[in-house]
Amino acid sequence: MKLVIQIPCYNEETTLPVTLADIPRTIPGVDEVEILVIDDGSADRTAEVAREHDVDHIIRLTNRKGLAQAFKTGLDASLKLGADIIVNTDADNQYKASEIPRLIQPILSGMADIVVGCRPIDDIKHFSIAKKALQKFGSWVVRGLSGTTIPDVTSGFRAYSRHAALSLNVISEFTYTLETVIQAGKKSIAIAHLPVGTNENLRESRLAPTAASYVKRSVGTIVRIYAMYEPLKIFTYIGVAIGLGGVALITRFLYFYFTGGGRGHIQSLLVASILVLVGFQVVMFGLMADLIGANRRLLEDALRRVRCLELDLGQQDE
Repeated sequence: MKLVIQIPCYNEETTLPVTLADIPRTIPGVDEVEILVIDDGSADRTAEVAREHDVDHIIRLTNRKGLAQAFKTGLDASLKLGADIIVNTDADNQYKASEIPRLIQPILSGMADIVVGCRPIDDIKHFSIAKKALQKFGSWVVRGLSGTTIPDVTSGFRAYSRHAALSLNVISEFTYTLETVIQAGKKSIAIAHLPVGTNENLRESRLAPTAASYVKRSVGTIVRIYAMYEPLKIFTYIGVAIGLGGVALITRFLYFYFTGGGRGHIQSLLVASILVLVGFQVVMFGLMADLIGANRRLLEDALRRVRCLELDLGQQDE
């Protein structure tokens, strides 16, 4: 049983040593523990610091790709290294690495393929009241859309089985946290959560420049990913809403027509006809998108099989 702990980094030469010092090198039930640092185009000595602290594997991206792509790069590299379990943690030492044995236990026992370490949001002192409220509201939305029960969907402290890592396809350029939870729910990947402790804040979050920017990009990610997996539902809701507007105008026209005041309301009938037609077309778009989604699922399954073949062949060559 091999565990790879991956750490996406961007300009973390100060915080990375603290994070690495807390990572356990021996864990019950695990034969090998290796650390992988993904340097996302850092302008400081992040890679050199990782090498000085005996990190097993270092990947240096030529320029900054973003957290989602750094995570995806680490996931692919971990699979090629033969990982049976992959743990992702942040380089700012936000999460207690001593919790890793607990985090991977549901995977070792066969109870889950993804485990999310959930922070005690209410107890985190450096989170403002607004940020706590947004975290809770966002998690509630994602729980409803994904059909999961994760109370902290933005937590980056996670464990993935080999099966889960092969099945996930990260396409977002912003953050992987929301996307992978929605994907897990829609792909029926067994996902669990457990409470974990956090450390003192060493630096402010750099994921987005402002809270408004973070919310905007998060909403965009949620809508895009959910629409990928439930296009018919999304387009049906939109189409029905537009169509109901048309029905309301038709009802208004009929009311005035039969009460003797139909003159001058022909515009309502014209607009209503357009709205009903547009609503119908939107529903048809949803049907087409759903058919395309069926092909996407087939392609994802084919991609997973290709990955399995590549990894098996790679290990044979070694």
